[in-house]
Amino acid sequence: MSASYVIGVDGGNSKTDYFLFDLQGNFKDHIRDGTCSHEQFPDAYASTCRIMNEQIGRLLARNGLSKADLAAGAFGLAGADLPSQKERLNEVIERIGIKRYAMDNDSFLGIKAGSERGYGICSINGSGTSTGGISPSGRRLQVGGLGSELSGDEAGGYYLARKVIRAVYDSFYRMGPVTRMAEPVMVLLQAPNKERFMETAMERLLARSLPNTELMRILFAAADEGDAAARGIVDNTARQLARSAVGCMENLDFGGVEEIDVILAGSVWVKAESPLLFQLFRQHVVSMTDRKFRYVKLEVPPATGAVLWALELAIGQPVDADTRRKVIENVKARL
Repeated sequence: MSASYVIGVDGGNSKTDYFLFDLQGNFKDHIRDGTCSHEQFPDAYASTCRIMNEQIGRLLARNGLSKADLAAGAFGLAGADLPSQKERLNEVIERIGIKRYAMDNDSFLGIKAGSERGYGICSINGSGTSTGGISPSGRRLQVGGLGSELSGDEAGGYYLARKVIRAVYDSFYRMGPVTRMAEPVMVLLQAPNKERFMETAMERLLARSLPNTELMRILFAAADEGDAAARGIVDNTARQLARSAVGCMENLDFGGVEEIDVILAGSVWVKAESPLLFQLFRQHVVSMTDRKFRYVKLEVPPATGAVLWALELAIGQPVDADTRRKVIENVKARL
Protein backbone atom coordinates (compact mmCIF):
# COMPACT_ATOMS: atom_id res chain seq x y z
CA MET A 1 0.00 0.00 0.00
CA SER A 2 1.35 3.44 -0.92
CA ALA A 3 2.16 6.02 1.74
CA SER A 4 2.41 3.45 4.50
CA TYR A 5 5.65 4.60 6.14
CA VAL A 6 6.83 7.51 8.26
CA ILE A 7 10.21 9.10 8.80
CA GLY A 8 11.41 10.63 12.07
CA VAL A 9 14.49 12.87 12.11
CA ASP A 10 16.37 14.15 15.16
CA GLY A 11 18.97 16.59 13.87
CA GLY A 12 21.44 17.89 16.44
CA ASN A 13 24.59 19.99 16.22
CA SER A 14 26.84 16.93 16.14
CA LYS A 15 24.74 14.04 14.78
CA THR A 16 21.45 13.26 13.06
CA ASP A 17 19.25 10.18 13.39
CA TYR A 18 16.93 9.19 10.55
CA PHE A 19 14.31 6.53 11.40
CA LEU A 20 11.94 4.71 9.07
CA PHE A 21 8.87 2.99 10.56
CA ASP A 22 5.63 1.60 9.13
CA LEU A 23 2.21 2.82 10.23
CA GLN A 24 1.87 -0.06 12.71
CA GLY A 25 4.92 1.15 14.60
CA ASN A 26 7.27 -1.50 13.25
CA PHE A 27 10.90 -0.54 12.80
CA LYS A 28 12.11 -0.59 9.19
CA ASP A 29 15.53 1.09 9.12
CA HIS A 30 17.84 3.67 10.69
CA ILE A 31 20.74 5.85 9.59
CA ARG A 32 22.98 7.90 11.85
CA ASP A 33 24.91 10.67 10.13
CA GLY A 34 26.69 13.89 11.07
CA THR A 35 24.99 17.18 11.73
CA CYS A 36 22.48 18.65 9.30
CA SER A 37 22.20 21.96 11.17
CA HIS A 38 22.34 25.01 8.93
CA GLU A 39 24.32 26.79 11.64
CA GLN A 40 27.28 24.47 11.07
CA PHE A 41 27.87 25.14 7.36
CA PRO A 42 29.17 28.14 5.35
CA ASP A 43 26.29 27.76 2.87
CA ALA A 44 23.75 27.22 5.68
CA TYR A 45 20.40 25.91 4.42
CA ALA A 46 21.82 24.69 1.10
CA SER A 47 23.93 22.10 2.93
CA THR A 48 21.02 21.20 5.22
CA CYS A 49 18.87 20.48 2.16
CA ARG A 50 21.58 18.51 0.38
CA ILE A 51 22.50 16.38 3.39
CA MET A 52 18.96 15.56 4.49
CA ASN A 53 17.89 14.81 0.93
CA GLU A 54 20.85 12.45 0.46
CA GLN A 55 20.27 10.56 3.70
CA ILE A 56 16.50 10.30 3.34
CA GLY A 57 16.93 9.15 -0.25
CA ARG A 58 19.49 6.58 0.86
CA LEU A 59 17.23 5.33 3.66
CA LEU A 60 14.30 4.88 1.28
CA ALA A 61 16.25 3.47 -1.66
CA ARG A 62 17.86 0.64 0.30
CA ASN A 63 14.38 -0.42 1.40
CA GLY A 64 12.91 -0.28 -2.11
CA LEU A 65 10.83 2.80 -1.30
CA SER A 66 10.40 6.34 -2.59
CA LYS A 67 9.13 9.57 -1.06
CA ALA A 68 5.68 8.70 -2.37
CA ASP A 69 5.65 5.89 0.20
CA LEU A 70 5.92 8.35 3.10
CA ALA A 71 2.65 9.18 4.84
CA ALA A 72 4.32 11.78 7.06
CA GLY A 73 7.60 12.99 8.51
CA ALA A 74 8.59 14.76 11.71
CA PHE A 75 11.78 16.77 12.12
CA GLY A 76 13.30 18.06 15.35
CA LEU A 77 16.20 20.27 14.25
CA ALA A 78 18.86 22.19 16.11
CA GLY A 79 18.99 25.77 14.91
CA ALA A 80 15.23 26.00 14.44
CA ASP A 81 14.94 28.85 16.94
CA LEU A 82 13.61 31.97 15.22
CA PRO A 83 10.48 32.16 13.03
CA SER A 84 12.62 33.05 10.00
CA GLN A 85 14.81 29.97 10.58
CA LYS A 86 11.76 27.74 10.88
CA GLU A 87 10.34 29.17 7.65
CA ARG A 88 13.59 28.40 5.81
CA LEU A 89 13.74 24.88 7.24
CA ASN A 90 10.12 24.25 6.22
CA GLU A 91 11.12 25.28 2.71
CA VAL A 92 14.01 22.81 2.85
CA ILE A 93 11.72 19.91 3.81
CA GLU A 94 9.21 20.83 1.11
CA ARG A 95 12.03 21.04 -1.45
CA ILE A 96 13.13 17.55 -0.41
CA GLY A 97 9.62 16.35 -1.25
CA ILE A 98 8.04 15.54 2.11
CA LYS A 99 4.43 16.68 1.72
CA ARG A 100 3.00 16.05 5.16
CA TYR A 101 5.31 16.92 8.00
CA ALA A 102 5.94 18.67 11.29
CA MET A 103 9.18 20.56 11.88
CA ASP A 104 10.36 22.45 14.92
CA ASN A 105 13.16 22.83 17.43
CA ASP A 106 14.41 19.53 18.85
CA SER A 107 12.96 20.44 22.28
CA PHE A 108 9.52 19.46 20.95
CA LEU A 109 10.67 15.88 20.43
CA GLY A 110 11.00 15.53 24.20
CA ILE A 111 7.27 16.20 24.60
CA LYS A 112 6.23 13.57 22.10
CA ALA A 113 8.69 11.06 23.54
CA GLY A 114 8.03 11.76 27.22
CA SER A 115 4.29 12.49 27.40
CA GLU A 116 1.77 9.77 26.61
CA ARG A 117 -0.72 12.53 25.79
CA GLY A 118 1.60 14.12 23.24
CA TYR A 119 1.41 17.60 24.72
CA GLY A 120 3.04 19.46 27.59
CA ILE A 121 6.23 21.40 28.28
CA CYS A 122 9.79 20.20 27.68
CA SER A 123 12.68 21.78 29.56
CA ILE A 124 15.98 21.03 27.82
CA ASN A 125 19.05 21.24 30.04
CA GLY A 126 21.93 19.50 28.31
CA SER A 127 24.89 21.08 26.54
CA GLY A 128 22.60 24.04 25.96
CA THR A 129 19.06 24.90 26.99
CA SER A 130 15.67 25.79 25.58
CA THR A 131 12.03 25.19 26.46
CA GLY A 132 9.31 23.96 24.13
CA GLY A 133 5.58 23.60 24.64
CA ILE A 134 2.80 21.85 22.74
CA SER A 135 -0.79 22.52 23.84
CA PRO A 136 -3.73 20.10 23.50
CA SER A 137 -4.85 22.03 20.41
CA GLY A 138 -1.45 21.48 18.79
CA ARG A 139 -0.13 25.01 19.19
CA ARG A 140 3.64 25.13 19.70
CA LEU A 141 5.88 27.67 21.37
CA GLN A 142 9.62 27.77 21.97
CA VAL A 143 11.07 29.91 24.74
CA GLY A 144 14.81 30.55 24.77
CA GLY A 145 17.54 28.91 22.74
CA LEU A 146 19.06 32.23 21.72
CA GLY A 147 21.66 32.74 24.44
CA SER A 148 21.93 33.77 28.05
CA GLU A 149 22.05 37.50 27.32
CA LEU A 150 19.10 37.59 24.93
CA SER A 151 16.64 34.99 26.15
CA GLY A 152 17.68 33.91 29.63
CA ASP A 153 19.37 30.66 28.63
CA GLU A 154 21.23 30.47 31.94
CA ALA A 155 21.47 26.69 32.04
CA GLY A 156 23.14 23.86 30.18
CA GLY A 157 26.63 22.46 30.60
CA TYR A 158 28.21 25.02 28.28
CA TYR A 159 26.90 27.92 30.37
CA LEU A 160 27.33 26.34 33.80
CA ALA A 161 30.95 25.33 33.21
CA ARG A 162 31.79 28.97 32.60
CA LYS A 163 29.92 30.02 35.72
CA VAL A 164 32.08 27.63 37.74
CA ILE A 165 35.23 29.16 36.23
CA ARG A 166 33.85 32.63 37.01
CA ALA A 167 33.06 31.73 40.64
CA VAL A 168 36.59 30.45 41.21
CA TYR A 169 38.11 33.52 39.53
CA ASP A 170 35.88 35.80 41.62
CA SER A 171 37.05 34.08 44.79
CA PHE A 172 40.68 34.68 43.78
CA TYR A 173 40.57 38.24 42.49
CA ARG A 174 37.14 39.89 42.68
CA MET A 175 36.21 39.70 46.36
CA GLY A 176 33.89 36.78 45.71
CA PRO A 177 33.06 34.30 48.46
CA VAL A 178 35.62 31.61 49.19
CA THR A 179 34.43 28.49 47.41
CA ARG A 180 35.28 24.84 47.92
CA MET A 181 35.11 24.49 44.14
CA ALA A 182 38.47 26.24 43.77
CA GLU A 183 40.80 23.37 44.65
CA PRO A 184 39.11 20.60 42.64
CA VAL A 185 38.74 22.92 39.64
CA MET A 186 42.43 23.83 39.82
CA VAL A 187 43.34 20.14 39.92
CA LEU A 188 40.92 19.28 37.10
CA LEU A 189 42.30 21.97 34.79
CA GLN A 190 45.88 21.32 35.90
CA ALA A 191 46.41 24.98 36.70
CA PRO A 192 49.75 25.32 38.56
CA ASN A 193 48.65 28.28 40.70
CA LYS A 194 45.95 30.92 40.92
CA GLU A 195 48.02 33.36 38.85
CA ARG A 196 47.88 30.91 35.94
CA PHE A 197 44.31 29.80 36.58
CA MET A 198 42.53 31.96 34.02
CA GLU A 199 45.20 31.41 31.38
CA THR A 200 44.80 27.66 31.80
CA ALA A 201 41.01 27.91 31.64
CA MET A 202 41.14 30.09 28.52
CA GLU A 203 43.46 27.66 26.77
CA ARG A 204 41.01 24.82 27.44
CA LEU A 205 38.09 26.99 26.35
CA LEU A 206 39.68 28.03 23.07
CA ALA A 207 40.71 24.45 22.36
CA ARG A 208 37.11 23.34 23.06
CA SER A 209 38.43 20.93 25.66
CA LEU A 210 36.84 22.38 28.78
CA PRO A 211 35.66 19.35 30.81
CA ASN A 212 32.05 20.44 31.22
CA THR A 213 30.78 17.19 32.73
CA GLU A 214 33.46 17.10 35.42
CA LEU A 215 32.90 20.78 36.20
CA MET A 216 29.18 20.00 36.66
CA ARG A 217 30.05 17.29 39.17
CA ILE A 218 32.20 19.72 41.14
CA LEU A 219 29.43 22.35 41.03
CA PHE A 220 26.66 20.06 42.29
CA ALA A 221 28.86 18.40 44.92
CA ALA A 222 29.81 21.79 46.34
CA ALA A 223 26.20 23.01 46.23
CA ASP A 224 25.06 19.90 48.10
CA GLU A 225 27.64 20.70 50.79
CA GLY A 226 26.25 24.22 51.24
CA ASP A 227 28.87 26.16 49.30
CA ALA A 228 27.36 29.63 48.82
CA ALA A 229 28.87 30.33 45.40
CA ALA A 230 27.86 26.92 44.01
CA ARG A 231 24.38 27.06 45.46
CA GLY A 232 23.89 30.53 44.03
CA ILE A 233 24.72 29.26 40.54
CA VAL A 234 22.37 26.28 40.86
CA ASP A 235 19.55 28.38 42.29
CA ASN A 236 19.81 30.95 39.51
CA THR A 237 19.73 28.22 36.87
CA ALA A 238 16.69 26.61 38.52
CA ARG A 239 14.93 29.98 38.57
CA GLN A 240 15.65 30.69 34.91
CA LEU A 241 14.49 27.22 33.85
CA ALA A 242 11.30 27.69 35.86
CA ARG A 243 10.63 31.10 34.32
CA SER A 244 10.93 29.65 30.83
CA ALA A 245 8.74 26.63 31.62
CA VAL A 246 5.98 28.61 33.33
CA GLY A 247 6.17 31.38 30.74
CA CYS A 248 5.83 28.85 27.94
CA MET A 249 2.78 27.31 29.63
CA GLU A 250 1.15 30.71 30.24
CA ASN A 251 1.43 31.61 26.54
CA LEU A 252 -0.24 28.41 25.32
CA ASP A 253 -3.81 27.18 25.67
CA PHE A 254 -3.63 24.67 28.55
CA GLY A 255 -6.82 26.01 30.11
CA GLY A 256 -8.67 22.70 30.54
CA VAL A 257 -5.70 20.56 31.55
CA GLU A 258 -5.67 19.71 35.27
CA GLU A 259 -2.09 18.43 35.37
CA ILE A 260 0.44 19.46 32.75
CA ASP A 261 3.34 17.17 31.84
CA VAL A 262 6.76 18.78 32.22
CA ILE A 263 9.41 16.71 30.47
CA LEU A 264 12.96 17.15 31.73
CA ALA A 265 15.46 16.34 28.99
CA GLY A 266 19.17 16.73 28.42
CA SER A 267 22.19 15.42 30.26
CA VAL A 268 22.15 17.96 33.12
CA TRP A 269 18.55 17.06 33.94
CA VAL A 270 18.72 13.34 33.31
CA LYS A 271 22.23 12.51 34.57
CA ALA A 272 22.53 14.98 37.45
CA GLU A 273 23.96 13.21 40.48
CA SER A 274 22.32 15.72 42.81
CA PRO A 275 18.56 16.29 43.25
CA LEU A 276 19.14 19.92 44.28
CA LEU A 277 18.55 21.51 40.87
CA PHE A 278 15.22 19.74 40.47
CA GLN A 279 14.14 20.59 44.01
CA LEU A 280 14.88 24.28 43.48
CA PHE A 281 13.24 24.21 40.04
CA ARG A 282 10.02 22.87 41.53
CA GLN A 283 10.10 25.46 44.30
CA HIS A 284 10.43 28.29 41.79
CA VAL A 285 7.65 26.85 39.62
CA VAL A 286 5.33 26.74 42.67
CA SER A 287 6.19 30.36 43.46
CA MET A 288 5.18 31.44 39.95
CA THR A 289 1.93 29.57 39.32
CA ASP A 290 -0.76 27.55 41.04
CA ARG A 291 -1.09 25.16 38.08
CA LYS A 292 -0.36 21.49 38.74
CA PHE A 293 2.44 19.67 36.94
CA ARG A 294 3.62 16.10 36.50
CA TYR A 295 7.41 15.91 36.10
CA VAL A 296 8.92 13.25 33.85
CA LYS A 297 12.63 12.70 33.22
CA LEU A 298 13.16 11.76 29.59
CA GLU A 299 15.06 8.49 29.62
CA VAL A 300 14.38 7.48 26.02
CA PRO A 301 16.17 8.90 22.95
CA PRO A 302 14.57 12.13 21.66
CA ALA A 303 14.38 10.54 18.21
CA THR A 304 11.54 8.47 19.67
CA GLY A 305 9.50 11.65 19.70
CA ALA A 306 10.13 12.27 16.01
CA VAL A 307 8.81 8.82 15.08
CA LEU A 308 5.75 9.11 17.35
CA TRP A 309 5.00 12.60 16.04
CA ALA A 310 5.20 11.39 12.45
CA LEU A 311 2.87 8.48 13.22
CA GLU A 312 0.44 10.86 14.92
CA LEU A 313 0.38 13.02 11.79
CA ALA A 314 -0.06 10.01 9.52
CA ILE A 315 -2.97 8.41 11.37
CA GLY A 316 -4.59 11.64 12.52
CA GLN A 317 -4.78 10.78 16.21
CA PRO A 318 -2.54 9.99 19.20
CA VAL A 319 -0.61 6.73 18.96
CA ASP A 320 -2.09 3.92 21.06
CA ALA A 321 -0.19 2.53 24.05
CA ASP A 322 0.94 -0.71 22.38
CA THR A 323 2.29 1.05 19.31
CA ARG A 324 3.97 3.67 21.47
CA ARG A 325 5.68 0.96 23.51
CA LYS A 326 6.81 -0.81 20.36
CA VAL A 327 8.34 2.37 18.91
CA ILE A 328 10.14 3.23 22.16
CA GLU A 329 11.63 -0.26 22.47
CA ASN A 330 12.83 -0.23 18.85
CA VAL A 331 14.46 3.19 19.07
CA LYS A 332 16.11 2.38 22.42
CA ALA A 333 17.50 -0.83 20.94
CA ARG A 334 19.29 1.13 18.23
CA LEU A 335 20.53 4.24 20.03
